[in-house]
Amino acid sequence: MKLLERRARGVVLTPAGRIFLDHARLVLMQIDTACEAARGTEQPDKQGFVLGFLPGQEVIWLSESLRILREEAPDVEVTLTTKSSPELAEALMQGKIDVALLRRETRTAGLAFKFLVKEPLVAILPRRHRLVRQKSVRPEDLCLENFISTARAAPVLKTVIDEYAAKTGLTLKQISDAETLSGGMSLVVSTGGFTLLPLYVLNALIPDVVARPLRGEVPTIDLVMGCNKSNMSPLLKRFLLRADELVDCTPQPKDSLRSVRGGGRSPSV
Repeated sequence: MKLLERRARGVVLTPAGRIFLDHARLVLMQIDTACEAARGTEQPDKQGFVLGFLPGQEVIWLSESLRILREEAPDVEVTLTTKSSPELAEALMQGKIDVALLRRETRTAGLAFKFLVKEPLVAILPRRHRLVRQKSVRPEDLCLENFISTARAAPVLKTVIDEYAAKTGLTLKQISDAETLSGGMSLVVSTGGFTLLPLYVLNALIPDVVARPLRGEVPTIDLVMGCNKSNMSPLLKRFLLRADELVDCTPQPKDSLRSVRGGGRSPSV
């Protein structure tokens, strides 16, 4: 069988040679895969664990989450991912994430949730907006302003906002629906309007926006810990058992709300 053919300008593969090369490359790839699998057996106790957060939530919850994981499995390899709540739910259902802090989404076949905390909503306004001078914002003041929705990125949040509007008589003059929370904040700046977001976004504010608390009965949104019921990871089970400890050791939203009521510049990252 002739694999190579010598020509005036050098050596080239014959048709048989090209087929042989393709198979040889496949064999080499399989050898590499086998070597990686063999190396993995040298550390049989090495574990992987994937934590999911809403963008900005990791600033609040990651430190204590890692502490608990290190205590339960010192050699665990932790991977962090941040996504929108619907994306986190989808990743949990697909088995790509072990546990996530998210909203109680409606399309969550096979998932289990544990309540963690209630997060108050705050008004996000342009830095130079007239309402920024107030320490808190009344619902009736917002009726005069353009509203930026984030329903596509946060459907559970939309439900909370709609219920709040119906309860307080707030008429929302929606002019746009942003695809992400950060996109919603950008539209707040460019349009001069406002949006309503959970308090945790103080950790992810973009430049030129500030947060102000809502006056009266403040709407809240639940933060839950979610996992796939079919995930049999022993580490996951131990982590879930310490969920209450995680909450007790993490600063609560009411503490951050006091800083917003103070009227100072909202922190950003």
